[in-house]
Amino acid sequence: METPTASTRLKADAGRNPVIPFRKPMEDKPTLRQVFEAEESPLLRFAYGFVGQRETAEDLVQDAFLKLHAHWEDVANPRAWLFKTTRNLALNHIRDHKRETPFEDPDDFQSQSPEPDQSLGRFEAIGTLQLLVAELDQDDRQLIALKYHENLKYDQISQRTGLSVGNVGYKLHHALKNLADSLRRLGIESPEG
Repeated sequence: METPTASTRLKADAGRNPVIPFRKPMEDKPTLRQVFEAEESPLLRFAYGFVGQRETAEDLVQDAFLKLHAHWEDVANPRAWLFKTTRNLALNHIRDHKRETPFEDPDDFQSQSPEPDQSLGRFEAIGTLQLLVAELDQDDRQLIALKYHENLKYDQISQRTGLSVGNVGYKLHHALKNLADSLRRLGIESPEG
């Protein structure tokens, strides 16, 4: 008895319906936002493994996503494309910066001034507070100005306004509580914004 060879099997199968290999239906391409949410953290760890600096890794991943955005229509597999691009960017960075050495103790070189975003938050909080104070009635504005701009004590404010000391405390307390509540409703929880 002969054992069937590949050519005899092909001839035998020729009469049957052709077998189409199983293929998954074409899946919809995710959105750029979905790719970003799914891949940002793994890409950051991947880039950090190359460069060893968090800020640099963040910059590399950001550059990779910007490149992906520019080539979005041409990229079939965004995840693989991002990892390859991040790898290439990291290797380029290492090549271009091989003579740089990180500081031994970065705290030695820290600025004592607040970060720009902290300063901006503080300025926004101050501006919002000034607007809210301007919306108060005249008597409450005057009490706040006497207490916080002229640094007067309750008895001195009482002499200036003709209100009793207890009434000065009561009115100031409620004016400040209302200001604090308004600031909280606007999302400002601290002097830094």
